[in-house]
Formats: sequence, C-alpha cells, structure tokens
Amino acid sequence: MTQILSICLVRHGETTWNAEHRLQGHTDIPLNDTGRAQAAATARLLAAHRFDAAYTSDLSRAADTARAIGERIGLNATPMAALRERHYGVFQGLTYDEAQVRHPEAYAHFKARTPDHPLPGGGESLTTFAERIATALDDLVQRHTGQQILVVAHGGVLDIIYRIASGRSLSQARDFKIPNAALNWIRHEAPARWSIDQWAEEAHLTAARDELPNS
Repeated sequence: MTQILSICLVRHGETTWNAEHRLQGHTDIPLNDTGRAQAAATARLLAAHRFDAAYTSDLSRAADTARAIGERIGLNATPMAALRERHYGVFQGLTYDEAQVRHPEAYAHFKARTPDHPLPGGGESLTTFAERIATALDDLVQRHTGQQILVVAHGGVLDIIYRIASGRSLSQARDFKIPNAALNWIRHEAPARWSIDQWAEEAHLTAARDELPNS
C-alpha cells in the first residue's frame, strides 16, 4: 500500500512590510489588520478539514496565522525555526527598490536567482536556503507519512517547496503565485515522489498580495 503524506501549505497573512514591499526575511514583523482578517478567513475554510498535526515558522507573522487557524481546528502548531523565511542579509528592512539602489551588484544576483550567491550581511544563498527547507520537509515526511498536516510559513519557503514538488530549478523565474493566506496542497508518495494537488486557492480572500514586489 502506497504511503501518502498530504500537506496544506499556508503563507502567513499580510504585514505592513508586505504592503510596503519591504524584504522581511528573519525580521519579526507582526500581522496587520488585513493579515489578521485573512488568517481568520483561512481558519474558517480549514475548519472543514482534519489535520493530524500542524507546524509553523517561529516568526510571529506565521505563528499568529497558525494560531488563528489552530483555534478553529482545535490543533496547536509546533514552531519550527527551519521553516523561517530566507535570511536576506542587508536587504532586510529595505524595499525592493531601495535594495536595488543601495546594493546593485548583490541585487542583480538576487533578481537573477543566482543559486550559490549569498546575500551580503549574513544572508543565505538560494542553495543554502533550499537545503534548509528540503531538510525540514524530509523531517515532516519521516514524522507523518500516511497523514495530513498543516504547515504555515513564508513566501520564500513556499517558493522552494513548489520547486521541489514540481521539479523546477532554483534559477528559473517564478511563474506561479504565492498569495498571503492562500491554500496550497501538495503530497508526498513514498519513497520520494512529490506532487502538487492544488495551488494558490484564494477564493476565500479579498485582494491577497503575492510574494513578488509588483503585486
């Protein structure tokens, strides 16, 4: 019998820095009023589903989104630091435009998705970031094969997971949406097959922002 793990992935609700197109990374920015409303709307929709476990990034924008959902589904999310957003180094706190002006060479690599180029100021390369997320996914597979779980994280995290599940390379330009508080369903079939069942389900939301700066 094939063992399947089903995961519902949720990007956190909106923050003020999302609205300002600022790179958040590991900076702990809380949900704004829109984000809290989005978390509540997502919670109402997920109340119809059953989950065996829930996990969240330990940053407050994700943890508070997970808490709102958990209160509706009766399940507390376990914090996982490995599910944090990518560390953006000196870009953190800057808008995309500011980052491009102040650090043009580093931003060019960032925009081009150069896999092995770490961001200055202690930031992660895409390769290092992706390895962290892949390890976290492997951990969840080991813990919950044959179950259905909820994971609340960040736009960059969901970008990496989509690439893992679809086989897209790290350097390929993104051609899929990652709206705040949308639902994204993936599955893992043993021994090593990932697939996407549904992505960017946002009918329950009003004007959710995408992870990219031009949204």
